[in-house]
Amino acid sequence: MTLTDHLVARIRQDGPMSVADYMAECLLHPTLGYYTTRDPLGSKGDFTTAPEISQMFGELVGLSLAQCWMDQGKPAPFTLCELGPGRGTLMADILRATRGVPGFHDAARVTLVEVSPALKQVQAETLKDYAPTWIDSVSDLPDQPLFLVANEFFDALPIRQFLRDGDGWSERLVGERDGALLFGRGPIGPQAALKDRLADTIDGDLIELCAAAIPILTVIAGRIASHGGAALIVDYGDWHSLGDTLQALQNHERTEPLAAPGQADLTAHVDFEPLAEATRACGCRHTRVTPQGVFLERLGITARAQALSKALSGSELDVLIAAHRRLTHPDEMGNLFKVMGLFPAYAAPPPGLEP
Repeated sequence: MTLTDHLVARIRQDGPMSVADYMAECLLHPTLGYYTTRDPLGSKGDFTTAPEISQMFGELVGLSLAQCWMDQGKPAPFTLCELGPGRGTLMADILRATRGVPGFHDAARVTLVEVSPALKQVQAETLKDYAPTWIDSVSDLPDQPLFLVANEFFDALPIRQFLRDGDGWSERLVGERDGALLFGRGPIGPQAALKDRLADTIDGDLIELCAAAIPILTVIAGRIASHGGAALIVDYGDWHSLGDTLQALQNHERTEPLAAPGQADLTAHVDFEPLAEATRACGCRHTRVTPQGVFLERLGITARAQALSKALSGSELDVLIAAHRRLTHPDEMGNLFKVMGLFPAYAAPPPGLEP
C-alpha cells in the first residue's frame, strides 16, 4: 500500500482531513512517512540545510551558545540540545568549534530530539565520539540549564490553513476524488484563534496556524527561565503569518504538496510572532527576529571565511565563496531565514542578536 492509498482510504472513512493531519501523515507515518523512512538531506536527498552548506554556520552557532554559557557562570552540568538534528552535522560543528572553551565539553550533556530511526543511525555515527542521548520530545529534557539550537525544525511542524470569508473563516482541507487527492474547504464559521486577524486581513486571505509549535516552545522557554541557558531558533519565515506558504520539495525541486505523499518534504514558513508570545508568557526573554545573514555577519562569518580561504585554491575556494554567499546574501538564505534567540531575564542575549 502506498501512502496515497492509505490517505484516500482514511478520507473515505472519516471525511476530509486538515492540512495539519495531512502533513503529519506524510512526514511521520511509521512505515510510509517521509522522515521515518529516509535520510532526506544532501545531493542524494531532497534539500540541503545551512550546516550541510558550510562548517562556518555550525561553528558560529556553537560559539554564540558557548559565550552565553560563559556569561551565565559556566553552569555544570547543562544540556546541549538540538531539535531535529538531521545527520548530526550541525552538532558536530558546534562541538568542534567549542573544543577549546575550557570546561564546556566536560559540562555538556549532548541531547538530540529525533523521531526518525533512519536519521538516528546517521547521527550516532557522526557523533560517536560525544556519547549523545536521544529523546522523542522536549518534555523529556532534564531540569537543568539548557543551551539549544533548532535549525529548520519548526518549518516541518504541521499547520492548519484558514481562508477568510466575510467575518468568518473556512478551513482548507484535503479530500479525494476518484482516488486522487485535492484541496477543498470546510464550512464557514468563527475561529477563536483568529479573532484578532480580522483587523489586518480581507476576504480571501489565507492564514496559517501551527498549534504544535507552542507546546514545544513553552517547554524550552520554561526550562531557560527556570534553570538558565539560551536557545537559537533558525528558520525561514517572518513575523506575522499571511498567505499560503505550504511547499513540497523533491529532488531539490518544488512540486505540488499533494503530488507525492511520503516522497517529498513538506514545510511551511514559520510565524515567529506566536513563538515570541509563548516565550514571554513563560517569563523568558526573546531577541528581535534577525535575518540570518545579519546574524552570521555580526558573529564574524566573513573573517572566518577569509581565514579558511588561505588554505584553499581553485574549486575548493570557489565552493567556500559560494557557501558564504548562500548563507548570508539577501538574495539567497540571508534574508529568507531568520534567527530568534531565547534567554533568561537576568542574562544577556546570545551574541549576534539584540533584545
